[in-house]
Amino acid sequence: MATVHHRVATVNGLSMFYREAGPVGAPVLLLLHGYPTSSHMFRHLIPALADEYHVIAPDHIGFGRSSAPSVDEFDYTFDSLAEMTAGLLAGLGVTKYTVYTQDYGAPIAWRLALADPGSIEGVISQNGNAYEEGFVPDFWAPIWAYGADPSPANELALRPALEREAVEWQYKHGVPDVTTIDPDAWEHDLALLDRPGMDRVQLALFGDYHTNRTLYPAVHQWLRESQVPVLAVWGRNDEIFGPDGAKAFLKDASHAQVQLLDGGHFLLESNLDEVAQLIRDWRAQF
Repeated sequence: MATVHHRVATVNGLSMFYREAGPVGAPVLLLLHGYPTSSHMFRHLIPALADEYHVIAPDHIGFGRSSAPSVDEFDYTFDSLAEMTAGLLAGLGVTKYTVYTQDYGAPIAWRLALADPGSIEGVISQNGNAYEEGFVPDFWAPIWAYGADPSPANELALRPALEREAVEWQYKHGVPDVTTIDPDAWEHDLALLDRPGMDRVQLALFGDYHTNRTLYPAVHQWLRESQVPVLAVWGRNDEIFGPDGAKAFLKDASHAQVQLLDGGHFLLESNLDEVAQLIRDWRAQF
């Protein structure tokens, strides 16, 4: 079993926690988590891939063990989260890497790619959208409404997404056997969400999500021009980012591999071994 290090770096005056494993000098794999979790979601994947990759998995600002300043102290936008991630990579001397995206990790990854296109050696998207296809309408309707108009009524409609039932649902929905899901995963997330001021942090990011869609044409152009290797491995039962989001990569990356597994949004909790093997097989081709 690989040794996983748990480290903290200072970026723009804030602390960024990250997990790191694998040999220095090996190809870098950057793992970018989604909402409402942290690098904790990669706790099993990191040692599974650390023999082939130098794995780095940060907690975004406001998540996990990284600094979580209030909304008055930090601009909680996806631009800001990408800037902090770029700062971490620069501090670690990382200039080339494969990026694994999930949920919020995807728009952060796309910003990194557009800012420095040559830095990305490969893309692994696990339920992380880059297209209009895949957004499940019932889930996203209150987020789009809040982004267009952050009124008290629209905020009230969105607040259930911060509560226990919704967080637990993200882990359980679409999973054939929910007894395979470790309850500690959502309890970990809920404990961090319950910190004072975290509701405003998450509402700010919900409100900013619509800005990600405007980047998609540029991302599609980058995929076409770079011909970067792409693996879209998806929980096909995800009721947040549906499987059409995985298939859409083929429009601009005709070489992309699309794998739809029998799982949900947090695929690594139920299908870890399948995902790890798919990544190994995919990497062996280039």
